[in-house]
Amino acid sequence: MRIGNGYDIHRLVPGRPLILGGIPLPYDKGLLGHSDADVLTHAIMDALLGACALGDIGHYFPPGDPQWAGADSQVLLRQVTALVQEQGWQIGNVDAVVIAEAPKLKPYLSQIRQRLAETMGIPVNQVSVKATTNETLDAVGAGEGIAAYAVALLVPAS
Repeated sequence: MRIGNGYDIHRLVPGRPLILGGIPLPYDKGLLGHSDADVLTHAIMDALLGACALGDIGHYFPPGDPQWAGADSQVLLRQVTALVQEQGWQIGNVDAVVIAEAPKLKPYLSQIRQRLAETMGIPVNQVSVKATTNETLDAVGAGEGIAAYAVALLVPAS
């Protein structure tokens, strides 16, 4: 078995769509980043890469590279999943948490889990996504950004 963890954080700004786990969410701000800035998907990709000791997403999708400008993070997650499989592993499960004061994410968690599972090619019962707040502490708690943590378990491919 292999275990990896991932983390990402992005600033919230007006004029950008808010995308979490590949799902566009209704909100008056979105996450600032070179790609679609999907912090949840980015944390999951880093967890998968870390479990394989393959570095981080910046190695594969450098933020300064124009080819990744505005990239759909679900496309990037498919590529990372393929890298994991090329290394002889399959995803056992992914567990993630999103930290955001707003918007409230509970109504969207099922849809987010389904989208991530489809992208990674695994059953939805192998993907856990939770949401919490930072109780108004620090920049995330002040509503200035959204962060995500993820853990991935890999098992040998059968």
